[in-house]
Amino acid sequence: MAATSPLYNKLKDAEPFFLLAGPNVIESEEHILRMAKHIKHIATKVGLPLVFKSSFDKANRTSSKSFRGPGMAEGLKILEKVKVAYDLPIVTDVHESIQCEEVGKVADIIQIPAFLCRQARLYILQGFYRPSGCGSPNRKNYQYQERTVLCSFCEFISSYLFRADTKTFCFDDCVYDELFKVMNNSAEKIRLAGNPNVMVCERGTMFGYNDLIVDPRNFEWMREANCPVVADITHALQQPAGKKGGGVASGGLRELIPCIARTAVAVGVDGIFMEVHDDPLSAPVDGPTQWPLRHLEELLEELIAIARVTKGKQRFQIDLTPYRD
Repeated sequence: MAATSPLYNKLKDAEPFFLLAGPNVIESEEHILRMAKHIKHIATKVGLPLVFKSSFDKANRTSSKSFRGPGMAEGLKILEKVKVAYDLPIVTDVHESIQCEEVGKVADIIQIPAFLCRQARLYILQGFYRPSGCGSPNRKNYQYQERTVLCSFCEFISSYLFRADTKTFCFDDCVYDELFKVMNNSAEKIRLAGNPNVMVCERGTMFGYNDLIVDPRNFEWMREANCPVVADITHALQQPAGKKGGGVASGGLRELIPCIARTAVAVGVDGIFMEVHDDPLSAPVDGPTQWPLRHLEELLEELIAIARVTKGKQRFQIDLTPYRD
């Protein structure tokens, strides 16, 4: 297995945490560049390592009427401009294995959406990309690339059942049979393909219809994957297909974003993932769960203060010997 990348090491060692932030989707080149400028200024001011995020295609939409973005070709051009103009690493998501090579040329972190967390082929491809003219997609036909992969914990899978899930994953001539715990089943697929740059992300669990809850125990259990743990504090407050008006879009509980964020940093996560917008009420996608840009600095300052006093990253040493007077 190759060595971890400089960016991965920087984020893994970040204190008190690192930040993945940006608007949900690319609305226009002008808007993305403006958002990147403001978010970088704030992150630099408060002293947090920043990776800028935005999506070129929102493939998991509630309705065919929902806005999806500019598409991969145009979207990657815009993200490349952000990268060059503001010297920022980029995180964006993929939805099909065919997208991995092109996205990997621009993105420093590739996010696998929660709904695709069981796609073995997509995960294994994150360790390698296929050069032009390649034949069968097996281990010898790939070249290693230093891209970190962010694996989102799926909201419709029980975290408790996930802790002891034995699976066999087949990828052409490669067969993997492992006992995984928590998100280790996702992280290990990528590691076995040769890429050690893996992060896992908690983004809430389905709780009845049109609602998600965040179980803080997951932050502790996900450490068993032996990689940075990220809290997605905005998607975790979605109400899928729950927006008033016939379920054309997802609703959300923006007012609770600080609550989830405070909990996550108190428990000791390594990174915060959040979607930020300068005009959330006019955002074409996930407006109800995007945090207002005007309040970003204020919230981050509070989270940093909490993170600096908590011992959440240290496991409590419990002494069970009998207590004597």
